[in-house]
Amino acid sequence: MEALVVPDPATGTPLVDPPPRSMNTVARLHGVRDIRVATEPAPVPGPGESLVEVTAVGLCGSDLHWYAEGGIGDARIAHPIVGGHEMAGVVRGGPLDGVRVAVDPAIPCHRCDMCRAGHPNLCREIVFAGHGLRDGGLQRYLTWPTERLHPLPPGLTDADGAMLEPLGVAVHAVDLGHIPLGADVAVLGAGPIGLLLIQVARAAGAARVLATDPLPHRRDAAAAYGADVVLDPQAGDFTAGLAAFTEGRGADVAFEIAGTDPAIAAAVEVVRPGGRVVLGGIPSTDQSAFPAAAARRKGLTFAMVRRMKEVYPRATALVTGGRVDVRALVTHRYALTDAAEAFAVANARKGLKVVIEPAGV
Repeated sequence: MEALVVPDPATGTPLVDPPPRSMNTVARLHGVRDIRVATEPAPVPGPGESLVEVTAVGLCGSDLHWYAEGGIGDARIAHPIVGGHEMAGVVRGGPLDGVRVAVDPAIPCHRCDMCRAGHPNLCREIVFAGHGLRDGGLQRYLTWPTERLHPLPPGLTDADGAMLEPLGVAVHAVDLGHIPLGADVAVLGAGPIGLLLIQVARAAGAARVLATDPLPHRRDAAAAYGADVVLDPQAGDFTAGLAAFTEGRGADVAFEIAGTDPAIAAAVEVVRPGGRVVLGGIPSTDQSAFPAAAARRKGLTFAMVRRMKEVYPRATALVTGGRVDVRALVTHRYALTDAAEAFAVANARKGLKVVIEPAGV
C-alpha cells in the first residue's frame, strides 16, 4: 500500500502519512502455541466503522484456551486468527477522531428475536472479536463499528479501558446471581474475573464474600480485594472451610469462575438450599459435571454466563466512582512484538492480568 501524500494546510509542504497508518502490525495465532507477528496492509473502515489505533489488550482466559488447546469446546481454530477482545484504543479519523475508547468486542445484529428481547449477548448472528472470521485487537490498527466504541473518561488509562470488558462480564454475572442485600457470596476461582466479582458483589450489597483459588498469589489478591475468607481448594480442610464460612447455613449465591468440575462441585456444596449457582468459568472440554443429587436436594437454580449485555456505562461508573479497582489487576505489560512471551506468561498463570500494548511497537 502506498503512503498517502497530502499538503500541509499551513505551509503547503507535502506530508507523507507515516508507515504505521498504511501498514499494520498483527499477532496471529496459527495453531497451538504458534503466534506469529507480521506486517499486513492496514484495514480501511467501511460505512459505520471507525479506525482504532489499539493501545491496550488484556489476555483473557478464553484467549489462553485458544492458545494452549487450539479452541474452546467444539469451536476450533479454522484459520490463522488475530485474538484479543479486551481492548481500548484511540480513534483515528471520522467523527470520533482522537477520542480514547473502550471497544465492545461483541457486534450483535439488533434484528433477531434475542436482540429484540433484550439479550444481545445471545444474538443468533453475533460477531465477536478474535472468534470465527473476525480478527480481534492484537494488531496496531483495527476497524470496528463506531456504535460499539465507548469514550473513556479522562481519569481512566488505556489499560483501565481494556479492563472494562472483563469487568462487564463480572457485572453481568452478578446480575444473573440476583444477590440479596446483605447476602453471603462465594466466588470459586480468583483469576481476574473472580477478583472483579468480589468487588462487584460488594458493590451489589453482599455482606460477606468467600473466595477460593489454588494459587497463593491469587488468594492474596482475593483478600486484598475484599474477600472475608480465602481458601485453598487443594487443602485438606477445604470442605470444612466451606461449611464454616456460613456456620453451615450456606451461601446465598455461588459464582464458579474456574472452569473446572471440582469448582462446580464446591459451588454446589457451599450454596444454601434454594440458592443460585452462576457458572462463569470456561472448561477445557465441551462437557461439565456437577453433583446432581446434592443440587436436586437443595433445589438449586443454575445460571450460565454468556459474555455480557450492554453494561459498559455501568462498568465505567463503577471504576470512576471508586467502587471497583481494575488498575491493580494489571501486573504484566508487553509490546505486540513480544506477544508470544506475553501468552506464555499468562498461560503459566503468573501475576494477575497480562496486557499487550500494540501501539507501543
